[in-house]
Amino acid sequence: MCLAVPARIVQLEGDSAVVDAMGNRWNIRTTLVPEARIGDLVLIHAGFAISTIDEEEAKKTWQLIAELDEFQDEQKKHC
Repeated sequence: MCLAVPARIVQLEGDSAVVDAMGNRWNIRTTLVPEARIGDLVLIHAGFAISTIDEEEAKKTWQLIAELDEFQDEQKKHC
C-alpha cells in the first residue's frame, strides 16, 4: 500500500525542505513541486513532495490518521 501524507513546509533551502505533519518532522525534497514555499501544505511520498494541497484536505487526512491510531490502540488493549 502506498500512502502520501500531508505536511506543512517549515524550512526550505533550494529543493531541500523540512516538513511538519502532526508534530512529526521529516527532511524531504521539493524537486517535483518547485513552486512550493514555506507554509505550503504538500503531500509527501517516499521523501518527496508530490503535490500541494489545501488546508481542508490536509485536515481531513490528519483526522483519518488520528482515527487509525486510536483504532490500533484499542485493538492492542484487547489482545
